[in-house]
Amino acid sequence: MGRKVLVVDCDPQANATAGLGIDPSANGKNMYDVFMSGMDDFPRVRLEDVVRKTASGIDLAPSHLDLVGAEPYLYYEAFPSGVLNEALTFIKARYSYIFIDTPPSLGQFVINGLYAADHVIVTLDSGSFALNGVTTLSTIFDDIKNDLGKEIRPDMAIVTRWGEGSCRVPEKEERNDFFSRLLNMFHKPPEPSSEDLKTAEEQKHEQERLHGILEEVRKKFPSVYTVPFSPVVYEAQKRGMPISHFAPDSSAGVVYKAIADEVMKWT
Repeated sequence: MGRKVLVVDCDPQANATAGLGIDPSANGKNMYDVFMSGMDDFPRVRLEDVVRKTASGIDLAPSHLDLVGAEPYLYYEAFPSGVLNEALTFIKARYSYIFIDTPPSLGQFVINGLYAADHVIVTLDSGSFALNGVTTLSTIFDDIKNDLGKEIRPDMAIVTRWGEGSCRVPEKEERNDFFSRLLNMFHKPPEPSSEDLKTAEEQKHEQERLHGILEEVRKKFPSVYTVPFSPVVYEAQKRGMPISHFAPDSSAGVVYKAIADEVMKWT
């Protein structure tokens, strides 16, 4: 969409790094060096020193598994929750948008990301424990408000892999020629088997479960998007390209375009 974007990967799993085509195990400076900058005998490293260009045009501050080792050091900082915010100070003006990817578990990297952010997007999957994650996040938001004085109000929830459990192998294409229609007039379709009935019942329960999750999520977030389960998402990740570049017209790509349109309205 023509905007200059930076992704800051603060998750030691480094999925955002790999998803943008950068090998997380490759040599070079990364977010570990940024968080460790100036601690003990570690050299000073600025955020702009670790930024890399990616094939999609997005800039990336990559993560590394070593980032796990930086977290204990943060507790020795005078203000451990503000390390990332300070690191972003000198680079903010270069970008239209900066996205901070945080780990899925509670810790200093999540708190640093939330403290630095102007807006918060919560991603959930459509599994049975999705709502448990929302409850945990609410606790984190309350703690940040009480301890740091910053009120966190998430702007959006994205529920991914929507409908994954109810996906079926596509049926064979139905014939619609004259001979087929004639046969259908004189031959009743076969009665559904017990396995067919069981499958239909399971799909009904799955739809009810998904509807219940969506209703609860909508009570807690001002904006909610569901991204359909699509194998092209995983293929895009393997190729290190965003869905907008790999398959923009796919079912998932269309939803992510709508999400981008809304994010660009934020001030």
